Amino acid sequence: MKEVSPSGAIHGLGGAPAPVGAVSSAPLASAPLSSAPLSASPAPTAVPAGPFDKAATPVWLAHNTGAVADAIREAGSARVALRVRAGGGWLDAGRPVTNATHVLDVGALRGIVEYTPGDLTLTARAGTTLAEIDDATRPHGQWLPLDPHGAPADTLGATLATASCGPLGASLGLPRDLALGVEFVDGRGTVVRGGGRVVKNVAGFDLVRLTVGAWGTLGVITEATVRLRARPDHCATLAVEAPGDQHALARLLRALREGPLTPIATELLDATLSAALGATAGDADAVVIRLVGNATSVAAQRRHVMSLARTVELPDTVWDALRRVLPAGAASVRVSHRPERLAVLWHDLATRTRDIPGCLRHATVERGVARCAVPAGHAEALTEVLPALVSSWRVVGEVLAPSAWSVLQPAGSDRLSRGVRAAFDELHLLNPGLMDATT
Repeated sequence: MKEVSPSGAIHGLGGAPAPVGAVSSAPLASAPLSSAPLSASPAPTAVPAGPFDKAATPVWLAHNTGAVADAIREAGSARVALRVRAGGGWLDAGRPVTNATHVLDVGALRGIVEYTPGDLTLTARAGTTLAEIDDATRPHGQWLPLDPHGAPADTLGATLATASCGPLGASLGLPRDLALGVEFVDGRGTVVRGGGRVVKNVAGFDLVRLTVGAWGTLGVITEATVRLRARPDHCATLAVEAPGDQHALARLLRALREGPLTPIATELLDATLSAALGATAGDADAVVIRLVGNATSVAAQRRHVMSLARTVELPDTVWDALRRVLPAGAASVRVSHRPERLAVLWHDLATRTRDIPGCLRHATVERGVARCAVPAGHAEALTEVLPALVSSWRVVGEVLAPSAWSVLQPAGSDRLSRGVRAAFDELHLLNPGLMDATT
């Protein structure tokens, strides 16, 4: 294992530090690699391909932004591709990384840099967990409403890099909406800052929107400034039994969208999830609604929801339980269309996946985005239904069997995306393969 020290020097564990740019006595990879500086190469050289083994791959540890920059420059000189990680919770997500020979671990970049409650803004290093941010903001009656599916130990950097969000995204903002500024290190080892706390961006790019959702392929996020929200005074979570008939479901969802309600989350759950979370007692689907406001407003909204269908009240902790409901190693996809088409999508998805053992489905009503997950042992069954889903709906893979990715269009395959990638990571050192076409 290799470590990037806080000073930025790269050295073998137990050995003396060597200046950045010097050739380390320990090999960077099993195959011979060029040690010439990037400037000595007349044109970029493709990084040798090979399988990524997260258990056996050497790890470089970065303790600050300077160390990240030094590690990337060293990797560029040696033509070593890097798999970037922080908390490690998303390493199985996305297209396979097939030619990274080293891991760049930025999990040590933790801590809140600046928090100004009066401005509702907070700046934290990328390895800071969402739970740590919640603990810091709660005493001030504020919160960061990022609720990606996973655990509170998910990091800020990974949440932004993957643009992950949950039910709150529709009303309180997606990661791109809540990120005011970012600091990241691009594929040349250059520290770049965009958005909040700087006056202007670089070369006309909206750097925040580019890097949020780029999966670390444009640069390694090391710090971010985010917009906070005031915590609501009163909350109530209600579960409404959803009708099995497609047209009746469409009418219920329309009534919830268009009625005198201001929910911050509305989630449609299949019968298995509904029963597991206590939303229904039988085999019916359910819609779970999170109402907020002052006491009078919440009471009025509760009465309206109860007038629509049979309703039960749930503890607000059900939303945290929903984030963690999937079993370890589950394969999952997101399927979406316009919100008014969600009832049709929901029934089509249920029809195509109902014979897959352990399949779970839920959907964010305001966004028209459904999520389908199956246990790891049945990932191939999900792969078999993907072509039919792709023919009718927009499908985004989260965690899939390697053979499934060829069915889906890679996010970075268009000419514009390739050009942006070349501008920030010409050698494709960072997370190569994650947004590329599957060969």
